[in-house]
Amino acid sequence: MVSKSSDTLGDFANALIHSRQHVSPKRLIAPGPTLSQKLEILNAAGAAPDHGKITPWHFYEVSPEGRNQLGALFAADLMERDVNATPTQIEEAKQKAFRGPLLLLATAKLNGDLGHIPAQEKLISAGCAIQNILLMANALGFGSGLSSGKALYSQKLRALFSLAEQENPLCFITIGTISIHKPNKARPDASSYSSVL
Repeated sequence: MVSKSSDTLGDFANALIHSRQHVSPKRLIAPGPTLSQKLEILNAAGAAPDHGKITPWHFYEVSPEGRNQLGALFAADLMERDVNATPTQIEEAKQKAFRGPLLLLATAKLNGDLGHIPAQEKLISAGCAIQNILLMANALGFGSGLSSGKALYSQKLRALFSLAEQENPLCFITIGTISIHKPNKARPDASSYSSVL
């Protein structure tokens, strides 16, 4: 028999999961998470499945000074990739580093002593950690969005964050207050992505 508290918890989980949506970093403004809320958000990642207890992921918070460096990197990377980039495009690339009150870089650590754990399991664990962060941010009333871009995979970015060998950048996570709310997009039905053997 399912208890009433289990029903309530299930209803909350269902509402939390299905109300979460991607929010463009352009629409995420201050205020952002307080220090205690930020710790809640980051601690949620620790509940992700983790075969071997190796924590195959890491989150780097980008500080105000770090944003200056990251913005310069975005601009320089664009100029290297596109010699015809306009000053406006270069400035837009730079400004991507300054969107949202809280900016994190998520990485997956595919090396380590426990090499018998496949890389795909480590990536799954990192993905679950990211989802936990998004869900906790949603539970606390914040919006969040994931972003990538060609600069994410540049050697300059690896050097800026001092990434270890086989530590792969996955995405940026931006968290903040939603400035403009938009209706959730239709989600796929389970029948479209599940089957029975």
